[in-house]
Amino acid sequence: MQVRRRQAGPFVVTNKHVVMGMREGRFSFLKQKDGLPSLGDGFSLNVGQDDWSSMWFGHPDPSIDIAICPFVPLLEFARQHHGVDLFFRAVDNHLIPTAQQTRELDAVESVTFIGYPNGVWDSKNLLPVARRGTTASPIEVDFEGTPRFLIDASVFGGSSGSPVFILNQGTYAMKAGGIAIGSRFHFVGVIAAVFFRTQLNQIIPVPIPTQTQPMAQQQEMIDLGIVFKARTVVEAIEAFLRAHDIDTSGAARTSPIVTQA
Repeated sequence: MQVRRRQAGPFVVTNKHVVMGMREGRFSFLKQKDGLPSLGDGFSLNVGQDDWSSMWFGHPDPSIDIAICPFVPLLEFARQHHGVDLFFRAVDNHLIPTAQQTRELDAVESVTFIGYPNGVWDSKNLLPVARRGTTASPIEVDFEGTPRFLIDASVFGGSSGSPVFILNQGTYAMKAGGIAIGSRFHFVGVIAAVFFRTQLNQIIPVPIPTQTQPMAQQQEMIDLGIVFKARTVVEAIEAFLRAHDIDTSGAARTSPIVTQA
């Protein structure tokens, strides 16, 4: 498969540990009809070793587990070579909370994340699974001085690259007290790792396995997921645009697609 690169536009977002070092990979989508998803009608793009490794761009900081891939070439390839229009929804930059909005978030907020925990999904309709949890460290604070925060949620293999949202519909509690009438929808980050308790009773962070695999009984997940903040996605996109001499002002600063690869 040959795809055209070096374009500004939407981006697929996942973790480096999911895609880096792999010889080949596959993107799976729903087809769309009249702008709506055609449930159960899927389309896969298989990418060989000549393209897979070169199409991904990692955040320039090696400690930040975020990788992106331009999405427009995938859309064009599916349309031009297969006559297929892919269904997707983008996460616009304006859905990332501003500094003021972040300060207004409480230490414990309800979060929603989308993924394929332990490979569970709706294989008939080709839909992922939505799960909920709470923040376990304040989003405003950089956990251990890094651009991360923790969530108290069941995070399993298949959750790598899951987008994390704050979704409140109708009402939500305010940090200063009281209840606000209205809704909130913020993109706050991407899940990358989970804490394990080892046989020596040590608590260690481990990248989330990309698939279900046997594990020694002495190792157990403790339902604390590690989320890289949304700003790291923006940083990766801006670094990509600079590296490819694409104008980073105005319209070139486009919205990421947050998904899993």
